[in-house]
Amino acid sequence: MENAALETRVKNLENDVTDLKLVLRDFILHTESALLRLETEMREFKNEMLDFKDEMREFKDEMLDFKDEMRDFKDEMKDFKDEMREFKDDMKVFKDEMVLWRQEVDKERKEMNRKWGDIANKMGTLVEDIFAPGVPDIAKKYFGCQELEDYMVRRIRKKPGSKGERREFDIIAVCQDKVILVDVKSTVRPVYIDNFEDLVKSGLFFEFFPEYKDKKLIPIFASLYLSDEEIKDLTKRGLYAMAMSSDAVDILNFEEVEN
Repeated sequence: MENAALETRVKNLENDVTDLKLVLRDFILHTESALLRLETEMREFKNEMLDFKDEMREFKDEMLDFKDEMRDFKDEMKDFKDEMREFKDDMKVFKDEMVLWRQEVDKERKEMNRKWGDIANKMGTLVEDIFAPGVPDIAKKYFGCQELEDYMVRRIRKKPGSKGERREFDIIAVCQDKVILVDVKSTVRPVYIDNFEDLVKSGLFFEFFPEYKDKKLIPIFASLYLSDEEIKDLTKRGLYAMAMSSDAVDILNFEEVEN
């Protein structure tokens, strides 16, 4: 009976050893599988780290390139700022030169206007001097003035009773019952004829020379040359037209105005 119990124990012990071997085998198998899986993962991780290091190296190189580009850009901006500063300085100099140039131009224009004014005045007086000697003969030939009571060239007269209002009259010839008023222009413009007609027909002339108000006013518009249209216009207005004819001055529309 004791032998049977011992056998039973031995058999149970063998069974336990067998179970333990199985468990140990499974453990070893699972451990090896885990180690293999871990090794594979470690290898993959190592490869990923290598790739990451390569990427970081490339990124570092790119950052270095970027820093170089930024340094170049900064240098270019500095050069641009220097160029802009030089441009602003040049513009200031140009602006100052333009101011001086405009001042010089204004000065030259004023001087030119003065010279043109002097020339115009000289031309005006020159034409007046051409006509002045012939007016007494015109007065005698056409208007019966055998003897002149007064004869004035470039007469400046203050308007009686006014506060210094003055006016210049080119040629005035006075005889017994007539006063001949000659307006001389080096060039003919419609406004000159308009102004002369207004002076004659408004009675303004006699406001400056009230001593002649009882005399007949004979208005003559004179220029070196008068076109046919200008002569017709003067005739229509009742103004005598006087110009150079051959080698002397003459009235060109006497009969037309008289009729």
